[in-house]
Amino acid sequence: MKIPELLAPAGNMEKGLTAIEYGADALYLAGQQFGMRAQAGNFSLAEIREILRVAHKRGVKVYVTVNTFPRNHEIDELPPYLEELSALGVDGIILADPGVLHLARRYAPNVPLHLSTQANTVNYQAVQFWVEAGISRFVLARELAKEEIAQMRQATTAELEMFVHGAMCMAYSGRCLLSTFLTGRDANRGACAQSCRWKYAVVEEKRPGEYFPIDEDERGTHIFNSKDLCLIDYIPDLAQIGVDSLKIEGRMKSSYYVATVVRAYRAALDLYAQSPDTYTLPESVREELNKVSHRPYWAGFFVPTGAGIHYPTSAYHQTHDVVGVVQRYDTERGEAVVLIKNRLQVGDTVEIMEPRGPVSTLTITEMVRDDLGSAVDEVHANFTARIPMPATKPYAMLRVERT
Repeated sequence: MKIPELLAPAGNMEKGLTAIEYGADALYLAGQQFGMRAQAGNFSLAEIREILRVAHKRGVKVYVTVNTFPRNHEIDELPPYLEELSALGVDGIILADPGVLHLARRYAPNVPLHLSTQANTVNYQAVQFWVEAGISRFVLARELAKEEIAQMRQATTAELEMFVHGAMCMAYSGRCLLSTFLTGRDANRGACAQSCRWKYAVVEEKRPGEYFPIDEDERGTHIFNSKDLCLIDYIPDLAQIGVDSLKIEGRMKSSYYVATVVRAYRAALDLYAQSPDTYTLPESVREELNKVSHRPYWAGFFVPTGAGIHYPTSAYHQTHDVVGVVQRYDTERGEAVVLIKNRLQVGDTVEIMEPRGPVSTLTITEMVRDDLGSAVDEVHANFTARIPMPATKPYAMLRVERT
């Protein structure tokens, strides 16, 4: 049985390198134009070249998003950009607009073309249409149930990719105008303000200043606030259906988020590959996903599990904070050089999460701040410190439980 590809978000170079270290089979990222996450750090052409070099050396693929819906004044900028992506050797271009597809076939003829979830592919006839137009992979609409995906798998040999984890959009396949109306930031051109997460009330025109909650019970008024998608419990179903790629949402999320989620799904996929007949997801793997910022999880539309609206609040849940990332390990001194992300003090107990293997625990007994060359009791964000600890790999993350 084929084990699906694990596809990770790369909002910038740091997140892309982190995803590779933590077990991603492929990355998806955007250049400085035409990506659906314009507020992410994104990649210059030089950075795309560099991430391709590192990724390909590790056997990891890189797909570039060109999935906005460009207007007339933008479309003429596409041909040279597509030619540059082709020359760099990207492994796929993710697109949604037929005009972009038309240009991609002409200016990047040797690059596989993936159809974005923005194109809302929900039936096998649509798949056939797009295959004949030159598409080789489909990022399926998030509205699909397990049975529908299985039917599409039976009807086509094209690659099928689907989101399995992360934030959910309230609009149909992500096509939304709410942000445009309220802020002038067009979600379909990469600038979504996440207006669906805001708190809403009703105001009667003759009673200005009097706000009436839309939902008049203890749940509050976050009527557009979706729970987060999580399908880690359905790895066997996804593999047995024959889904080719499992996609994690989150180019705007932190490197810690990318590391933790990729690590959890990598562990689940590897365990399933080792013993599909007796596979059971360890509770420890599932619990790792609660240690990153998230809304309550649900299975989306993959299986019927109840409504996906989280009424009480738009806030995120998170049990742990990352406090440092290991840059390198000095075997002679038995200490790690750590880039501090949040305040860390002598006496703190941290969990050390490495790309592979179990999570370990360490009480900080000593820290030397690199720029001072002397021992200190605490170190704040953006400084580096030398910390005695057992042998630890680069990109390992130190985290503390929230109190």
